[in-house]
Amino acid sequence: MHITLKATGTHAGMISHLLAKNPYNTYDRTEKGARVRMVYTVFTEEEAEIVIQASPDSIDLVKNSPDSYDITQYINDREFVTSSLFCTYIRGSLGTALNGKPKEDYVGWVTHPFALELSFGPVASDLPDSVVEGLFAPLGYQVAIERGKADYSFQLKNRSTVRYITLSGHQTVQYALRQLLLLIPVLDNYKHYYISEEEFDKLRRYGEGWLPEHPLRELIIRRTLRFTNLIEQFERSDSVSAETTGTKKHIEKDTVQAQKDKHEQVQQQEQPQEEGKQQPTVRLNELRYQAIMDVIRKLPRRQKIVDFGSGEGKLSSRMARMTGIEEIWAVEPSAYAQARAMERFAKLERHADAISPTPMMGSLFYYDEQLRGKDVMILCEVIEHVDEHRLNRVMKTIVTEYQPGVLIVTTPNREYNEVYRMNQQELRHGDHRFEWSRSEFQERCEQWIAEAPYSVALKGIGEEVEGFGQPTQMAIFTRRKEQKEA
Repeated sequence: MHITLKATGTHAGMISHLLAKNPYNTYDRTEKGARVRMVYTVFTEEEAEIVIQASPDSIDLVKNSPDSYDITQYINDREFVTSSLFCTYIRGSLGTALNGKPKEDYVGWVTHPFALELSFGPVASDLPDSVVEGLFAPLGYQVAIERGKADYSFQLKNRSTVRYITLSGHQTVQYALRQLLLLIPVLDNYKHYYISEEEFDKLRRYGEGWLPEHPLRELIIRRTLRFTNLIEQFERSDSVSAETTGTKKHIEKDTVQAQKDKHEQVQQQEQPQEEGKQQPTVRLNELRYQAIMDVIRKLPRRQKIVDFGSGEGKLSSRMARMTGIEEIWAVEPSAYAQARAMERFAKLERHADAISPTPMMGSLFYYDEQLRGKDVMILCEVIEHVDEHRLNRVMKTIVTEYQPGVLIVTTPNREYNEVYRMNQQELRHGDHRFEWSRSEFQERCEQWIAEAPYSVALKGIGEEVEGFGQPTQMAIFTRRKEQKEA
């Protein structure tokens, strides 16, 4: 992960004073567990080029992660890509330039626009090239985007999401670095730290002089703050500040939800309010659980339930206290998630009305005779994590081999992403292989049961918006009694 900063023209060498780094010495420090090095590869009065590079410890990156017991956490791009992690590592070494406080003799150069070329990468971004260009072009840069090339005997993707970006234009060193430290995390859309109101100050300091008028301001704020309550709070405080200075801004409410859990998209929904009474915010994930349990409560047979992809056991724990249920199989392929689930199940012992779910290591890709013929099988936010070309086989196994009395499937509604102001290419979670519209989901459901004795009913979960439906769609497959095996 690196940035190359190059200045050309008369007095280009002055950037060494703005950076407060001696061009004849290599800067080599350890910042937050990463080795940060800065070296001048070219230095004359008319050309200066400095490379800023960070090398994190791949073990330290996951040592304290909640997923550190999962070996796949060691196989990721965080060690290499230029992301919010990189910005955190280098921020301390660039303090003089970011704050615009060099030695007194050079203060006048803080506002001097140099002919700059900024190169950085690799960047792993889910944004299309046109949006990447749209982030930097309004700031006066010419944008060049390159993609790495690799030859495979098989096709993984048509185009890699990893890119190398070069910006060229006249800009002050302070503004250029502030813009990069704010926009690189926007490109990567990954946060390695808790997001709080402290981000407000970073948005205002690094965005001073350019962010308020940026055409993609809304996108920048959304991907920086991520959570609806923080976005709205920032907009309100920004509005008050603007009115105080006589420059009232046009404010739009942002309804984008963020993913705090690495395994699911956490979106917040507000319930209708009674007059004079503030109702608590209900997360979409909780609404999904409620909707699933409402379906189960109405079933004549619900004694035996399989919760496929049960994760940390949140849904299974809720169902454990429902009347009429005798056994719950919590099936999960992740050993770490299953360990968390077992801790949650152990706490159910204090409730006399609760049964104890049975944790089970398993996967949709491996048939298990023990799970055949149960009353209910649940796939809550599971299918979108399966490659589309493998999903039809999975569903065929369920309806022809497992043959549950009722199968409940939930998955995101892609149409609703527009309500969240998401880019068309964006998915709600980095591990989603697809997200379907309502018509696409209906078509797939009908295909899955074309030769199986099931009927299907489709419903929505969450706040409905006309023209876009509801954020989650649910399919309830019911096995027809006259064809059900004895």
